[in-house]
Amino acid sequence: MRTGEPLPAVGQVLAALATGLWHWDTSSGRVTVDAEAARLLGLPAEPTSLSEAQVRARLHPVDWNEITGVVQLAVAEGTLAEVRIRIMDERGRVIRVVRSRSKPSFDQEKRAYELIGTLQEVTEPAPGTPAGRSAVTGDWRRSREAFLLDAGRALAEARSTEEVLRVAAGLSMPGFSPDGLAVFGVQGDRLTIIGHHGQQPGDEGPFAQMSVDTDYPAAEVVRTGRAVYLSSPQQYKDRYPLTWPLAQHFDRRSWAFLPLTVAGRTMGAWMAGFTYPVAFTPDERSVLTTVARMLAQALSRAGAAESERELTDGLQRSMLPTLIPRIPGMSVAARYIPTGGGLQVGGDWYDMIPLPSGRFALVIGDVQGHDVRAAGLMGQLRTALRAYASEGHRPDAVLSRASRFLHGISAVEDDVTDLRFATCLYIEADPVNGTLELARAGHPDPAIRMADGTVMRAPTAGGLPLGIDPDADYPTTQIRLEPGETLLTCTDGLIETGGHDLDTGWLRIRTVLEEHRGDLEELADALVQAVHGPTSYYTTGPLADRREDDIALLLLCREGEGCGGTVTVRPPVRRTMMTVAQAEPERIAVVRHQLRELLHDWASPDQVDSAVLLLSETLTNVLVHTDTDALFTAEVRGEAGERRLRVEVTDASDDLPHMRRPGELASSGRGLLLIEMLADAWGVDPRGEGKSTWFELAERHAPEGF
Repeated sequence: MRTGEPLPAVGQVLAALATGLWHWDTSSGRVTVDAEAARLLGLPAEPTSLSEAQVRARLHPVDWNEITGVVQLAVAEGTLAEVRIRIMDERGRVIRVVRSRSKPSFDQEKRAYELIGTLQEVTEPAPGTPAGRSAVTGDWRRSREAFLLDAGRALAEARSTEEVLRVAAGLSMPGFSPDGLAVFGVQGDRLTIIGHHGQQPGDEGPFAQMSVDTDYPAAEVVRTGRAVYLSSPQQYKDRYPLTWPLAQHFDRRSWAFLPLTVAGRTMGAWMAGFTYPVAFTPDERSVLTTVARMLAQALSRAGAAESERELTDGLQRSMLPTLIPRIPGMSVAARYIPTGGGLQVGGDWYDMIPLPSGRFALVIGDVQGHDVRAAGLMGQLRTALRAYASEGHRPDAVLSRASRFLHGISAVEDDVTDLRFATCLYIEADPVNGTLELARAGHPDPAIRMADGTVMRAPTAGGLPLGIDPDADYPTTQIRLEPGETLLTCTDGLIETGGHDLDTGWLRIRTVLEEHRGDLEELADALVQAVHGPTSYYTTGPLADRREDDIALLLLCREGEGCGGTVTVRPPVRRTMMTVAQAEPERIAVVRHQLRELLHDWASPDQVDSAVLLLSETLTNVLVHTDTDALFTAEVRGEAGERRLRVEVTDASDDLPHMRRPGELASSGRGLLLIEMLADAWGVDPRGEGKSTWFELAERHAPEGF
């Protein structure tokens, strides 16, 4: 080339050097290559654009995994990323080896990498030679650090012994990768096989329960705490002639046995076997030693975590009861899920208690805290509740005594400020007629799923949580389960898990109750899955940073068509009832809400508003003009679109209401006029003691356009 002549184009120079260009953008997932790069990848020699999956299919899986670590390290250090890649054909055979050099960058906004680089074919050295054991990237230090970074992260994230072994089996060391691994433990004076990879099932038999005094490399490592490196079969045979026949049939050429040491104690040994000769240079020994240390730490953590889980799960299981297998006319299902963080034991519990009367009691509660003390108090409180219930006390008396008991035992002598309390719901059930008597101590209200799938919360009277006031009173509420209806009661963990509050969490639970189809056990699993399954993490609530809580839930179903989750083909009667005391006029708002929930699928919203208005007038009339309590009952009968609503308000007063014509300035007297105008039918029926005021509405469709 003469001076002054223009330089050839870059593409011409690269083509002359048999070097291809490629561009990879992880945000789009596309890899663009020129003709030479396509040829090197085993594709037709023409420019093309490929997906990451298409490129990955052409590369050796070990090399693909290494690319990720090398790129991350190069970005962190601001250097070039160099890696040697084996190109595979459709049959999985290596057709060539190429070297890639690229300059990666990381986009913070897109959270993606972008690489522009070159590909050039290189000659692959024979395995086991010094050249074959050189760094895959051409830079041993960078390749080693990238590998150790990935290995350390993967082992640190493993939470069980099985996961640790799976990670260890998938490690691809730079320049030399073992084809067989085994992890030995020590039990007394014997070696045990914790896990192995690269051997057939049953191959571990001769090595299991081997004495630590045996002339075997792993036994020597356990005895001395020093690594053993065997670069050839002859070395193995000369050094360990007695156990060489056991290893001979695996047809390996090199072995490394390293101690698994934690806090100065050798807890086992790690074997890495190679199908080709390995010289075990200082760099290779350094990598193996570092991996062995990380593996020992990971196995120690996993073993401690598994022992803790086994202990706490056993403790919790011992404190939870076995449900009565069969109750005539009723079915019961229960679940307990410990919190996922910290010590997996807490204060949530449930219980089922046979009563002297032939009935049975269901109890669910939550002692404050997620520690061993909470679990201990829970066990004592559960025992006390069982004792009080077995004596035949009524629900209110059981909770009053339990509150006094917890207040007495929860105070710590040297720290009176550490008083614990507990929420609790006690239900006495009569399996013959479905009557339930409930007493509640600061616990969430239960919910009822009717036979046609309608779900309503059941507001109940309640008192303070147990343990706060030793003289607290707990009023009782009576409800009745109709055939096919299911009652759900749970601790707040089921509602609030995933950052939800009581309102948003209830909506999530209600959706599961309404939509589930299956038996009672399947419904219990569905409720747990709704808050702990994968989809729950995409629908977090407004309090996403809230700590997760234990979960306890009980399902009680009065057997009949619709029990559990199977909706009846022909809808039965839909019913709700509630008492409004003279001293609790604020419960009128709760009753209004109950009626709206009962009519959630009513065809005409105007009729729902009318029903709520008439109910308010009827209840207010009782509270204002009598000195008795009011009992509200609502029933819906018939097929959808042709149903009929009947609302009754019963009181103990014998004074009958009278129709009046109030003046413009009158403050009362319009209730019966409204009922006359809006109801399809109404009346006042005297009872033996008191009266019942009722009205009915026939379902009508809303006018078009509304």
